[in-house]
Amino acid sequence: MRRTSPAYLIAAPLVALLLVGGLSGCRWFGKKNDLYTQSAEARPLEVPPDLDRPAAERAMALPSVSTSATASGTATASVAPLGFNVASDRDAVFAKVGDVLAATQGVSIANKAAILGTFDVDYLGAKFLVRVTKAGDGTYVSAVDPRGLPPTGDAPVKLIGVLKAALTP
Repeated sequence: MRRTSPAYLIAAPLVALLLVGGLSGCRWFGKKNDLYTQSAEARPLEVPPDLDRPAAERAMALPSVSTSATASGTATASVAPLGFNVASDRDAVFAKVGDVLAATQGVSIANKAAILGTFDVDYLGAKFLVRVTKAGDGTYVSAVDPRGLPPTGDAPVKLIGVLKAALTP
């Protein structure tokens, strides 16, 4: 008969106990918090502190007032929109604006988009857009810079004046 060592007699039941304990689940190593025992749908949603409300730093930011020098040397603020109303259909006004721009000396039309109602013009060294939009029962003709803000300088003011004289009675 063969003798077994005392270490084997102790190690075999210990291994069996660990094996049974490991297969029975992770109760020994598990969390005791009730949140972990609930289903994923029932757990409360954790949102990082900076994402639980919208950022409000720029919510009430006002645009800066830009100034431009006139021929007399005085600075004028150009924050107000630059445009006028025409009591007519948008498409008809767009066509008339195109005719007036083509006939005005010094105006170069770089691009036009009838669907958007815009003319990309270069006049007296200034590049800006002439925009024709529907406004109520009529149409609003305006000048904007490429960013969509009121343009600065004398060229847009002069060109809108020419368009207003040609399109309004």
